[in-house]
Amino acid sequence: MIQKKFFLRFYLNSIFNHLILTKGRPKKTSKNEVIFMTKEELHKMIEQNQSNICQIEAIHDGKTVYSDTWNNYKSDDCIHVMSVTKSIMALLIGIAIDKGQIKSVEDKVLDYFPEYKVKRGEKTIYDVTIKHLLTMRAPYKTKCDPWSKVCSSENWTYTSLDFLGGRKGLTDEFKYSSVCIHILSGILYKATGMLTVDYANKYLFEPLSIPAHKNFYAKSAEEHKEFTISKLPKEAVWFADRDGLGTPGYGLCMTAQDMAKIGLLCLNKGEFNGKQIVSSKWIHEMTAPRPVEGNHFRGMEYGYLWWIISRKKNIYAAIGNSGNVIYINPQKHLVVAVASYFKPTIFDRVDFIQKYIEPFAETI
Repeated sequence: MIQKKFFLRFYLNSIFNHLILTKGRPKKTSKNEVIFMTKEELHKMIEQNQSNICQIEAIHDGKTVYSDTWNNYKSDDCIHVMSVTKSIMALLIGIAIDKGQIKSVEDKVLDYFPEYKVKRGEKTIYDVTIKHLLTMRAPYKTKCDPWSKVCSSENWTYTSLDFLGGRKGLTDEFKYSSVCIHILSGILYKATGMLTVDYANKYLFEPLSIPAHKNFYAKSAEEHKEFTISKLPKEAVWFADRDGLGTPGYGLCMTAQDMAKIGLLCLNKGEFNGKQIVSSKWIHEMTAPRPVEGNHFRGMEYGYLWWIISRKKNIYAAIGNSGNVIYINPQKHLVVAVASYFKPTIFDRVDFIQKYIEPFAETI
């Protein structure tokens, strides 16, 4: 009971629910408001004004033009990249579709769980598709992510399915979720017979020369909390439920260098070092902008678990709490990866990239 109360209190305190995007709309940087600095000036400014940044990697025209570290981190230290994990999951789903392991984003979720017993009276769940999960349009029976009930349950996938659906039906309402999209890991396992981390290692990380990851298991609520908020470097791990399924909404630990490789893969339409890792068709579909209702997400739109920063310029990003970002600007052939330790009040990291890192990268 104490652990359940802890989960509810801890996770509803804006740790993973993306309040970084819904609070305090900062002034947007104008087109001409950019600042040019030397590498030394940039390092010092970040140290003083962006204190939780640990690593930055920038690639321009296929070449690394900026690589730096702070807070006693080394370039090969991993950091929990929070909701950037979602965007990695989108790539894994795309790879599975390319391989025919998943037929389509239009597949019904329950097609992958024939053994699941639907709650009495529930009808909406039968119509929910993979696409609903990828676009954050899936209907849930709760206003907030049910961290407590899911994370303390025996089967995180089935418990997440328990919250899917509801009396309102398919409303197509944008409803951001970090915990209930655990269903995607369940689908990937059902379709491939492989754990999330194993599938990622074989079909995404290894082809990109990203070190093999392993599962991380929290033995208690306190250990789960420590994994989230610790400022210390981590190993190459992916937080997993007790069945070994990686959490698709958070939990992946990476370096900025490895994040930049993911960005470069997307920039090059799914190709890396001359090899097609994921189809260009999927990259296009994954980053196609879909409007997000309301004024709570700083005017951004959404793709398949990727944020669309600018529809006109086709700028998009993987964005995680604490200012973890993979920023991709195709027009400028630019990728910027920022890895940061836990600090939940960061909501200007994209503005920071556009104001300081972009102009610096373009001058190198």
